[in-house]
Amino acid sequence: MTGTRRAAAAALVLALTLPVAAALPASAFAAAPPPAATSAPTGPAAGPAAGITAELPRPTGPFAVGRDVLHLVDERRPDPWVPSAGPRQLMVSVYYPARPGTGAPAPYLTLDEARLLLAEKAPDSGLPPESLTGVRTWARTGARPAPGRFPLVLLSPGLGFPRALFSGLAEDLASRGYAVALIDHTYESSGTTFPDGRTLPCAICDRPPAGGAGAIARSRALDASFVIDRLTSAHPSWPRAGLIDRRRIGMAGHSIGGDAAAVTMAADPRVRAGVDMDGTFYAPMPPNGLDGRPFLLFGAADEAPGLDSTWDDAWSRLDGWKRRLTVAGAEHGTFSDLPLLSAAAGMPRPPGTIDPLRGLALSRTYLAAFFDLQLKGRPQPLLDGPSPDAPEVSVQTP
Repeated sequence: MTGTRRAAAAALVLALTLPVAAALPASAFAAAPPPAATSAPTGPAAGPAAGITAELPRPTGPFAVGRDVLHLVDERRPDPWVPSAGPRQLMVSVYYPARPGTGAPAPYLTLDEARLLLAEKAPDSGLPPESLTGVRTWARTGARPAPGRFPLVLLSPGLGFPRALFSGLAEDLASRGYAVALIDHTYESSGTTFPDGRTLPCAICDRPPAGGAGAIARSRALDASFVIDRLTSAHPSWPRAGLIDRRRIGMAGHSIGGDAAAVTMAADPRVRAGVDMDGTFYAPMPPNGLDGRPFLLFGAADEAPGLDSTWDDAWSRLDGWKRRLTVAGAEHGTFSDLPLLSAAAGMPRPPGTIDPLRGLALSRTYLAAFFDLQLKGRPQPLLDGPSPDAPEVSVQTP
C-alpha cells in the first residue's frame, strides 16, 4: 500500500471517531435488536448510538443468504506470530445460498471485536462499540441451504481489518450463487473472538514480523489452503460442505490479502482464479505467472499503470487471462464496508472520493463478474473495456 493510500485508509477509520449524524438520510440507519455475539454474553447496550446503526446494502443476487461460523484448528502448524498460543487457529464465516425466510439475523461484530477495532483505530472517539455490533446484515444464521452445488470463493481481509468489514462483499457473492469462506487470520485482525469467549488482538499490526509483509502473505496462503482442506475433505468441518463444487474454487483478497491470493494460487492448484483488491505485491508474482490461470488486479486509481511498480511487474508476469481495473475516486477502504461505517459515523467523505454505496456496488459488480466468467463460464463483456454503466472504472487488457 502506498503512503497516500495508508493515509486515506486511516482517515476512513478515523471517521468512526465522530458521533452518529442526524443529518444523514434516514435510510442509512435502522433500529437494531440487541447485538448478538459469538463471545461470552455481554451487558446491555449503552451510549447515545446504542440501538441505532448502519445497514449493509441489500445483496443483488436471486438467493437469500445463510451464514455459519467455523472454528478451525490446524494441529500440524504452530501459530506463526504467537508460537506460545499453540496450533494455528482460525475463525471463518461461511456464507451460502439459502432458502428465504429461514434462520435468524446474523450479527456483525462481537462487542469485544468492536471495542478493539475502536481502541486500535479511534481510541478517543467516545463512540460506543454497540454502534458497530449492531450493523444490520442480510445473512441469516441457521438458514436452510438452497438446493444445488456452488463454486467456493475464499476472501482474505486487509491487515488489521476484521473479517466483518467484508460482509457486504461476502453476502452479495453468496446471493449470486457462491459459497464464500471469509477468513479472520488470527493475530492479523484488530480483534478475533473465539467460541470460548477470548478475543485475540493483532500481534503484528504495529510490529512487522521477520520477513516483513511478504511473510504475512505466505502465512496467509497456508491459512487459505488449510481452509480449503477443511471444507473439501472427505470429512469436512462444515456440515453443509456438500454445497461446494470442489472443481470450482477462487480466492480474492484486500490489501495484503490480495497478495496472499496470488501466493495461494502459486502454491495450490485447486484455486482456479484470483483477485487482488488494492494490494501491493510484497511477495512477488512468480516469474512464470500462475500456470495460465486467470487473475484480476482491481484497485484505486493510484494502481494505474506506471504508479505501482509491483503491479506493473505482476501484470508483466501473468500468463493467463488478466485484467487491470482501476476505480476513479476509490480509497484503500472502498473495497470493504469501512466507508459505509464512516458515513454512518457522520464523517463527510473527502473531496473527490467515491460515494461509499457506489464504491461497494462497483466492488460487488466487478468481483462477481470475474468469478461468473472464470468459475461459471458466463461471458462478461463488462470486463473487456469501458462501460457506460461504470464510467469510474478504467480497464486495461493485454
